[in-house]
Amino acid sequence: MTDPVVIVGGDAAGLSAASKLSREDPEREVIVFERGRWVSYAHCGEPYFVKGEVDTLDDLLSLSPAEIDERGIDLRREHEVVGVDTDAGTVAVEGADGSFEQPYGDLVVATGARARTGPIPGSELTGAFTIHGLDSAAAVRALLTPPAGFSVDDLGGEGYVDREMVARYGAMEPPETAAIVGGGYVGVEMAEALDAWDVDVHLFQRSELPIPTFGEAVGETVADHLRERGVDLHLGAEVDELIGEDGSVAGVRCGDGSTLKAELAVVGVGVAPNVEIVEDTPVELGDSGAIAVDEYGETAVEGVYAAGDCAEDRHVVTDEPAWIPLGLTANRAGRAIGQTLAGTPTETGGIAGTAVVKAFDEECGRAGIVDGEEAREAGFDPVSRTVTAGSRSGYYPGNEETTVTLVADRESGRLIGGSIVGKDRAAVRIDTVATALEGGLTVAEVEGLDLAYAPPFSPVWDPVLVAAKVLGGALER
Repeated sequence: MTDPVVIVGGDAAGLSAASKLSREDPEREVIVFERGRWVSYAHCGEPYFVKGEVDTLDDLLSLSPAEIDERGIDLRREHEVVGVDTDAGTVAVEGADGSFEQPYGDLVVATGARARTGPIPGSELTGAFTIHGLDSAAAVRALLTPPAGFSVDDLGGEGYVDREMVARYGAMEPPETAAIVGGGYVGVEMAEALDAWDVDVHLFQRSELPIPTFGEAVGETVADHLRERGVDLHLGAEVDELIGEDGSVAGVRCGDGSTLKAELAVVGVGVAPNVEIVEDTPVELGDSGAIAVDEYGETAVEGVYAAGDCAEDRHVVTDEPAWIPLGLTANRAGRAIGQTLAGTPTETGGIAGTAVVKAFDEECGRAGIVDGEEAREAGFDPVSRTVTAGSRSGYYPGNEETTVTLVADRESGRLIGGSIVGKDRAAVRIDTVATALEGGLTVAEVEGLDLAYAPPFSPVWDPVLVAAKVLGGALER
């Protein structure tokens, strides 16, 4: 009998692969090892759970263990794979039932990524969080809730959540001041979440603008809007450490020696791929430090695949490997690998780094290469233009300014990136840019796209088309 397909990691990529394989080849045995309790949950929903817009932890679960079992998948929670022997075709597992070696026929590494905290001493203090897991999100919401009105049961997650930790935070008095270290996705989203609890929010970002990967125009708009909403921005400020008092967060200290008192700290300084289990194997890592894979998600070792936040993908603009950990990328790659293992080779697809983020009322989107220096390093001669146009016909209620930046290569005229910010359905417009990047369209071809028009939805010239017209004119000079 063929050894089972073993999948390491029970979230987006891992369970997408397991589910697709089980549907396409129900006779193939599939074992999923997950070192934690939580499986198949929405990482990106955590700030909205903290804010209270998402009622319970259960709302963030895509599949329950019972539903996974119904699909014929052997899910083993609280089982950690601690090593891989590619010569023997086995993984070393540690679980409540002891340690053992599990043979595999094919192996899928879907170990995800972890929040970086190492650069910030004091991240282990009580009251310091990374918001990279539902237990931490539950603990933050518990801390924000006045003790008299708190119950662990109200948060949901029965059988999953660390009740002892959450109850401990629920017994504490809510913080008056919070320090957010890092102005990326997590930092901006958590600023909104904490503000909803009437906490005095201070956001520290070492660059001069928040969400720097979205470009200058978006960063400036978001910075202005955060200030309007009462968030204290400390830009160009690097936090050296979290200050502790009796084992709990008491504030932050910056590189210039200044300090701020705070009872809660959120550290959002990026993530790192979890690749430790393959470091002593022939599986190769890419320049990013994530696992290198081919177009089918297979590693340098035959029969060993990798997908999700631990693996690289092919960038559609540069056609080179890139590591941009995002939800759709993980789900799509996992599904493709599952289909490949079922007998139908399926490419995992390229990535454009398409991302959106909400900063209070401002919607932000980006795709491709937005930064000029990054574009030049990739061999392009970038030309960019930024325009501001209406989101709907000017006479129609709800029209809002939408700022679009498009970037092209001067020699070829090809669109290589773009970003968008605005208050009225701005974020979804980045999908037009992402589609153009995937298709390798020139700016002239983007300008000629037949996008929909009706006053409630868009002006005659969609903001993306306006930006393409202006950029096309610059390329003709």
